[in-house]
Amino acid sequence: MGTKKEPTRILVVEDEGDICLLLELLLVSRKTVVDHVHNLRDAKEFIHREQPTLVLLDNRLPDGLGIDFIGYLKQEYPEVKIIMITGVDGIAEDAVLATGADRFISKPFTQSQLQESIDHVLN
Repeated sequence: MGTKKEPTRILVVEDEGDICLLLELLLVSRKTVVDHVHNLRDAKEFIHREQPTLVLLDNRLPDGLGIDFIGYLKQEYPEVKIIMITGVDGIAEDAVLATGADRFISKPFTQSQLQESIDHVLN
């Protein structure tokens, strides 16, 4: 008997509600479970409890910077994939990738950029 494949679990760490909604709408066609949290503290708790496959991470969050959270994620959960999605706020793509993120997407982004980045990190 074949085992049923679990859907990919994606955690969106983003404090802007409209961006969370947009990401969820863009991801609904994929075989995924999408959850969101609005700060790094909740992200830490969620990741510990649920072990998502992929984290879509904003940089500027109420309780810190996403780029500083990448090191923690890579150390504690090396198998978790990370795509940083951020506006132009002085963070260079190469710095984000050097810190351990798998991909970098700048806002505004297109649906195809998002889908291509997810396909790239999950395959």
